Amino acid sequence: MSSLPVSESSVVAETQEVKTRAALASKPSVSPQYAEYRQTQRRKQWMVRLSQLLLFVAFLGVWQLAANMKWVDSMLTSKPSQLFMSFQELAFKGELFKHTWTTSMETLIGIVVSMLLGTLIAVVFWWSTFTSKVLEPYMVVLNALPKVALGPIFYIWLGDKYSIYGMAIAISVIVTIIMVESGFKEISQTKLKLMESFGATKAQMLRMVLLPASIPNFIATLKVNVGLTLVGVIMGEFLSSKAGLGYLIIYGGQVFQMNMVMVSIAMLAILSIILYGLVNVVGRFAKKKYHFEN
Repeated sequence: MSSLPVSESSVVAETQEVKTRAALASKPSVSPQYAEYRQTQRRKQWMVRLSQLLLFVAFLGVWQLAANMKWVDSMLTSKPSQLFMSFQELAFKGELFKHTWTTSMETLIGIVVSMLLGTLIAVVFWWSTFTSKVLEPYMVVLNALPKVALGPIFYIWLGDKYSIYGMAIAISVIVTIIMVESGFKEISQTKLKLMESFGATKAQMLRMVLLPASIPNFIATLKVNVGLTLVGVIMGEFLSSKAGLGYLIIYGGQVFQMNMVMVSIAMLAILSIILYGLVNVVGRFAKKKYHFEN
């Protein structure tokens, strides 16, 4: 009796099934203690999130109660119910999202420019020790200088539109230079000396060791720059702007509409949370790509 021919696809399928079973069999089982630990950690995380939500709701409730009971003057402090109505009114007119979009784009551009410019200057300082020693005192002075004092200068030099970017970059670029340069100095000198002993150039050390090893420091600098750049943008909009959340805050204060001011501040808080979340997502992706996280 002749045996039936076996198709190649069935052999491949059986082989794959055997490999899958072997992989499942070799996979270590999770101990009950570790599973209980993971469950406890998840429970704690949910408790933290719930507590944060309850604290926010309690704050709004006390604020509303204080305004209703006349403990505070709602004309000066507004109240959550009025904020909700003002939000609906501004959103219906389209003004709120237009001003939020303006501030968002100014902030994003400021973050990108300050990161690129600050990193470039930090690389120059790392490349040339002489340049770093010469310019270091000026970096200290510029970092200590109140940037709001530069507002009128930026307005005269750059005009009402670009002065906002100038203010945002001036506030964040110095911090970027200092943080990135400090990160460069903390990188293991052994790796750089090893590459130098093999005849690597500074450009190769920068590209292959220094920049990839500085990914966590770049992410930390980005997180700091989110707040600093947003502060710079709002300060620039205070001084010279025709749109943006800073403009809404100044206009609302001038016409004594505290609801508009409070809604703008709330939108700033939401915008900062979104930007910080985006930086976290980018940072998580970059750290996994360069194997800084499992």
